[in-house]
Amino acid sequence: MIALRRAEARGHFDFGWLDTFHTFSFGEYYDPSQMGFRALRVLNEDRVQPGRGFPTHGHRDMEIVSYVLEGALQHRDSLGHGSIIRPGEVQRMSAGTGVTHSEFNASENTLVHFLQIWIVPDRRGDEPGYEQRTVPDADKRGTFRLMAGPPGSGSLVTVQQDARLYSLLLERDQEVVYELRADRHAWVQVARGAVTLDGQPLWQSDGAAVSEQSSLRFIGIEPAEVLVFDLR
Repeated sequence: MIALRRAEARGHFDFGWLDTFHTFSFGEYYDPSQMGFRALRVLNEDRVQPGRGFPTHGHRDMEIVSYVLEGALQHRDSLGHGSIIRPGEVQRMSAGTGVTHSEFNASENTLVHFLQIWIVPDRRGDEPGYEQRTVPDADKRGTFRLMAGPPGSGSLVTVQQDARLYSLLLERDQEVVYELRADRHAWVQVARGAVTLDGQPLWQSDGAAVSEQSSLRFIGIEPAEVLVFDLR
């Protein structure tokens, strides 16, 4: 079963400095039918104006993954980390017992466009943590690259949950199949470009919830990047 979540159906706010779309309920957007999918709680698509950003604020007991599509995102946190995240990199911050951080557009003249992903951890009260890793495009072309996953999964960054986040780059007319175990579910998000998912077209920023299905068949309509969340 595939349930589509079209880009235009998401919650949307334009605050001037921030243009943001919420796949699931978040902040001022509330829809009781869209409270997340399995352990995936937040999937926001943000565009931040040059020199602007999110001032210091706190989180607890959440696995937060940031994935930049365009531009550069400057990160600072109470753990002492300071970094700039660019396309081709993935960052994970485990909030655990509590952490504060800020995220700003690192450029004075170009937008930063990124995905903010929250995954509910499998336990509360862990120590906060941070990772940032590079994801070469060559590792994602025509194959699923495991960007985030549980300890021991071989993922680039680790999350404290039985959840796996893959990235796939597809060319036009290229076909790739993802095998999904019977006891698993998937969320599909098109980060850029367009694909068909089992014959159904998905365009940039479209999403889909998948359950009770053994495989996902992707074909590129145009060059695309697809994110697949494999969830219990």
